[in-house]
Amino acid sequence: MAKILKWFAVFCVVMVLGVAVFGYFLYNKLLAELPDVKALHNVQYQIPLSIYSKDKLLIAQFGEKKRTPVNIEEVPRQLINAFIAAEDDSFYEHPGVDFKGLLRAGLQLVLTGKKKQGGSTITMQVTRNFLLSNEKTYTRKLKEIMLALKIEHEYSKNKILELYLNQIFMGHRAYGVAAAAQVYYGKSLTELSLAEQAMIAGLPKAPSLYNPITNQERAIERRNYVLHRMFELNYITQQDYEEASQHPSTAKLQSVTPEISALYLAEMVRQKIFELYGEQAYTSGFKVYTTINGTLQTTANNALSYALHAYDERHGYRHSRISKSIPFNELPVIGDTLPAAVRRVQNNSAAAGRSISFTASLQDKRLIEIPWENIKWADSAAFGIRSGNIIRVRQLPNNTWALTQVPEVEGAFVSLDPANGAILALTGGFDFFRNKYNRVTQSKRQPGSGFKPIIYTTALEQGYTPASLINDAPIVIDNPGQENEWRPENYSKKFYGPTSIRSAITHSRNIISIRLLKEMGVEKAVATALRFGFAKEQIPNTLSLALGSGDATPLQMARVYATFANGGFLVKPYFIERIESNEGEIIYQAKPKIACPTCDSAQELDRSYAPRIITPQICFLMNSLLRDVVQHGTATGAKILGRQDLAGKTGTTNEQRDAWFNGYTSSNVATAWVGFDDFSPLGNAETGGVAALPMWIEFMRVALKDSSETALKVPEGIVRAFISPETGLLTASANKGGIWEFFQADHVPASYTSSAVDPLTDTGQSDEEATESLF
Repeated sequence: MAKILKWFAVFCVVMVLGVAVFGYFLYNKLLAELPDVKALHNVQYQIPLSIYSKDKLLIAQFGEKKRTPVNIEEVPRQLINAFIAAEDDSFYEHPGVDFKGLLRAGLQLVLTGKKKQGGSTITMQVTRNFLLSNEKTYTRKLKEIMLALKIEHEYSKNKILELYLNQIFMGHRAYGVAAAAQVYYGKSLTELSLAEQAMIAGLPKAPSLYNPITNQERAIERRNYVLHRMFELNYITQQDYEEASQHPSTAKLQSVTPEISALYLAEMVRQKIFELYGEQAYTSGFKVYTTINGTLQTTANNALSYALHAYDERHGYRHSRISKSIPFNELPVIGDTLPAAVRRVQNNSAAAGRSISFTASLQDKRLIEIPWENIKWADSAAFGIRSGNIIRVRQLPNNTWALTQVPEVEGAFVSLDPANGAILALTGGFDFFRNKYNRVTQSKRQPGSGFKPIIYTTALEQGYTPASLINDAPIVIDNPGQENEWRPENYSKKFYGPTSIRSAITHSRNIISIRLLKEMGVEKAVATALRFGFAKEQIPNTLSLALGSGDATPLQMARVYATFANGGFLVKPYFIERIESNEGEIIYQAKPKIACPTCDSAQELDRSYAPRIITPQICFLMNSLLRDVVQHGTATGAKILGRQDLAGKTGTTNEQRDAWFNGYTSSNVATAWVGFDDFSPLGNAETGGVAALPMWIEFMRVALKDSSETALKVPEGIVRAFISPETGLLTASANKGGIWEFFQADHVPASYTSSAVDPLTDTGQSDEEATESLF
């Protein structure tokens, strides 16, 4: 017996030594494999990309994980207590590991053969979430224990809590308590009630099982358990517990609501940031501040919607019935049009004729009234609408409701700061979710007559003047390789005889620009177009260029007109003002090259300035001509704005497939375009002045509201002369049919219609009065 005991003792000693040696080597092996806990000093949370306007309004967020890191000081004490009660009630006492809890879990395993979840402290969860994988192995559990002890040695309890509360998964793509508060309640942490705090604290155990959105009953059960634990730990009173546990769940899935709608631009930003940073773009918490002005962006959206609805209503109601195969509540909102169910049709008879009005309900159960005034555009088709029909409606600026339909036509609008090219507003279509095609940057369309200022700029540089006469008469052009000759016409189908360049651009005479281009040579106009930023492949080397037969995007056209607005400089459009890291460090700041009309020729060579591409004299003359387009020509509709400093050019292509207006003041340049994506004709009389100009007007009505008018300053090298508009030559000041015209000093007409009086003699008008008479 003694011998057996002796051998047993030896066996035990050997076993203990073996276990000790094994444990030693295992410990050292695991220790060598442990990640460095000091890495948590510089933890990088996965935070979505956020995009803002220049005035710091949220436009969009991109990223799989929703997270808003907070400092522990920003977390309410009672919310911390809720997590302590739910997850680790001895957090402040243990050294990172709850050995009693681990022992209980170990005994459970020995007795039942089943692993029992438990024994994991908040500190151990931090190690698992930051430093280890989620694999369930004994080795990983040992590493977890060792790391927890090291973390407790390295960090304060508050720091450990902060790491935990920012990292934990809370369901519905929310990570961390601040994101959970926003996702489930649309609140900040300080706005949460006790019941809501307990609900959030109950989520980490099983975010799907105890989710208040997908499993409300189990979520309330878990919340009440947390509240009871808080009561047992004296964190709340019995009254607090009873009141909070009786609360119904108020959780409702919230989405991050953009403060302004600029989805086409947001996608431009997303693509650019991804190009720069790859997948890191969506997890690094970059904050991108764009050049967009919030007020102007909203105005641009409304202006585009207004113009497309106006076009759509001119072409009638399409008798469209919304399919009942899709449940009413699942029908999408498209642009500013909402689905509505007609509940009552009221027929009205009056001396003025028959009319109707509707009562309809929206998807949120609201009842709305639609008066005849907002229905009559549909004409007789409106009388076919019956109770029970599903229609589309929109709310007008006066807050009344109108019958509407989703426009089939599309549009684009972009506004730039002409001084530096900053994009102030951009909308690439009626509804981004219906069609993500960005017509501002991707749609290559013929610019039509909007290209003519390039032709006239070339002409002025070649020595022509605003008074130069070109014969507006029929012209036949042979097209090599084409079966038929080209016989171009004016839009009016009429010919006007000798016409000045000023009159030609004011009234958009096609024949004049063609004859002018033929006289100068196409290659000269092509060279000018290249200076204005066009690519060679966009510019046809034929006389059709005079009518804008190349292609351009609305953004390119805005850039062209920015040159006239800023004094003759080619600025480069840009849309990212700066990029900040999640910590607020500026990692990129835009440094655009700016226009400097007051700089001398030596200063203009400074690389911080945009290149000058036309002289101050040519720029002045073009501004003078383009202001006449608004005051006397194809864009007189803009006179409703009551300003004298508006300038621009309409554009209409063959068969009215494109309608444009490119216009500006010294502070804002904007291009509006309307057309069909499949290049279908817009219809008879749907010119740039009819279809696109109203969009521009609606925008500028707000954009120019608080800006004063800018007088056109006459640069050195420009003189005024009194001429006969019939001949383009100087005339006597007594000639009642004479007008004042601007010329480059070395291109003043040298001959006279009448020499009775020196034409350069003062006529009694002041310089300012004489100049104003032109505009």
